[in-house]
Amino acid sequence: MNGFYKLIAAAAVSAAGLAASAANAAVVVSWADLTSSASNSVSGSITAPGGAIGVTFTGSYLFSQTNGAGADYWVDNGYTQGLVNRPTGTDMIALNAGGAKTITFSTPVSNPYIAFTSWNGNVVEFSAPFAVISQGCGYWGCGSFAVTPDSKGFTGVGEVHGVLQFTGVFTSISFTDSSEGWHGLTVGVADVASGVPEPSTWAMMLIGFAGLGFAYRRRRLVAAA
Repeated sequence: MNGFYKLIAAAAVSAAGLAASAANAAVVVSWADLTSSASNSVSGSITAPGGAIGVTFTGSYLFSQTNGAGADYWVDNGYTQGLVNRPTGTDMIALNAGGAKTITFSTPVSNPYIAFTSWNGNVVEFSAPFAVISQGCGYWGCGSFAVTPDSKGFTGVGEVHGVLQFTGVFTSISFTDSSEGWHGLTVGVADVASGVPEPSTWAMMLIGFAGLGFAYRRRRLVAAA
């Protein structure tokens, strides 16, 4: 095997290892540091690896916990399950009156996350589809997301605690919820929208390049036969 094909083979092995590592590693999410509140809005920032991001929640809310004050409702395994880290600190926005809400980012972000606490029986519809990253037990008990067929909404089954992820690049995410005693949320990101592929994407690209190289070599051998 000449140098070119040795390089391709090595790339394939490295890509496979990188893909396995990416699949097994928990994503480190930078959660919002909420710092101020006003009528119908709560603001703060997210310090992500790619830079600082301003974040603003607009809509009706019952109370907010900012600047590390208040109880820590982000406990138990509903937020982790080996896939992401739980929200750190106590910052949270608590909702009780149903209606339209929006989370706005100061700069485009890739694949944002929203963590939930105590969305018991709540009916929710988002502006974009999502994936359930984790669900389970939390401060108020245990529950799960009953996701709608279009993956844009859910109904809380029991005391829902967990994390959803929205795939794509966003400057805002809107949603509607229903009324109840109160239910809380926070938002986080793993990185700003840099356009640089994630590790798993690099791995798939390298595997694809390796496949093209071997296919090319096979065609040359068949042509020479």
